[in-house]
Amino acid sequence: MELEPRRGHLQTMAKITFSIFIIVPTIGLSLAADTLDMYQSISYGKTLVSSDQIFELGFFTPGNSNMSYLGIWYKFSPERVVWVANRNNSIAHPKGVLTFSNVGNLVVLNQWKGVVWSSNSSRVLSNPIARLLNSGNLVLWDNSGSSSDEAYLWQSFDYPSDTLLAGMKLGLNLKTGLKWHLTAWKSMDDPSPGNYVSGLNSSQVLPQYELVQVDVPSIKFRTGEWNGVQFVGDSFTPNRATLPTFVCNETEISFMFEVQNSQFFSIMTLNYSGVLQVLLMNRSRSTTWNVMYEFPIDPCDSYGKCGANAICSLSLCKCVKGFMPKSPDEWTVLNFSSGCKRTIPTNCSKGEGFLEIKKVKLPDLLEVTMNKSMSLKECKDECLKNCSCTAYANSDIRAGGRGCLMWFADLIDMRVFEEQNYGQTLYIRLSGSELGMHTYAN
Repeated sequence: MELEPRRGHLQTMAKITFSIFIIVPTIGLSLAADTLDMYQSISYGKTLVSSDQIFELGFFTPGNSNMSYLGIWYKFSPERVVWVANRNNSIAHPKGVLTFSNVGNLVVLNQWKGVVWSSNSSRVLSNPIARLLNSGNLVLWDNSGSSSDEAYLWQSFDYPSDTLLAGMKLGLNLKTGLKWHLTAWKSMDDPSPGNYVSGLNSSQVLPQYELVQVDVPSIKFRTGEWNGVQFVGDSFTPNRATLPTFVCNETEISFMFEVQNSQFFSIMTLNYSGVLQVLLMNRSRSTTWNVMYEFPIDPCDSYGKCGANAICSLSLCKCVKGFMPKSPDEWTVLNFSSGCKRTIPTNCSKGEGFLEIKKVKLPDLLEVTMNKSMSLKECKDECLKNCSCTAYANSDIRAGGRGCLMWFADLIDMRVFEEQNYGQTLYIRLSGSELGMHTYAN
């Protein structure tokens, strides 16, 4: 599912309709095992448990539902389901079975022995093995070969549900085309794909994290772009519990996090109402999940709340200096969607320059160019020479700042932060008569 709501290409997972010859073994599974082989199966009430006793896999029935699903949850917190296999194809409780097909795929069967979910490995496995790892990753490989990560023929981490675990990725595998994103449950009792999707928008010059409402479709919330240290405006920064990382190379564009302290558990989850939360548990003290971060959390998080060329600050909208409301009557009744227009148009005349705005979430990357090697001074000069350039900023804040982003249209979805480490500095083109000492810096 590509996170590109502007073009309306959001898709849902297709239901599995194929049939395949299945051998259902009669040998049961001993409790607390973490491995399933071709002679074993799991039915309702039987589970796999990771060797560190943290994660458990089996069939569950959510909330008030009477349907069953194969899932993974925390053994000490069974209500915290982190992955679901047959999201699109529920099973009448308690009839499901997890086993292997005759070509070595993991499959979930319903009460009529029909396949409602499959791992769909592209290879025929002669001796398939599935294991629930301590990371919460369910992996499949052929026991005739190596069990290293490179040899996994399928893994649940490649198919996230509504939860991101430590070590799991969001983004795009550039070699395979596989996209990693979170999809909310439809409701508290229904894990089928709901109305919200979140992940990296990798179609722009720099990736940024977006939360998209599928049924509209529209962006509900976005961070700014990755600036070499973090996503601009994202409070999910390195701390003593978690370490977020970003990868952008010829193989993949991805975001993930690791837990730095073994005393903590941390997850990112997208709930059915479209709220993205980062949860943390101090395992040495309690089994309570605490909310570290939450998005969206205030009116300024709403995408494009203030319209074009306006800035949201402390839940209020105001036009950038040198701009005025397009529709003053609408702004009077607190409808800011029409945004702002220039008071004095720019036309590349002598004296034009730039307004500096500090601690800002940079505008959405809709009509931009990027040069990774330019200095900020070179970026300014290049923008000034191009009459269509409306704003510029560093693309990377490391080592004092480097790289050049230039905007060539209206500036959408900006906000100012009180905290310096959340935002960046943006330079907006103004006519000479509008320039002065004014700044939005707090």
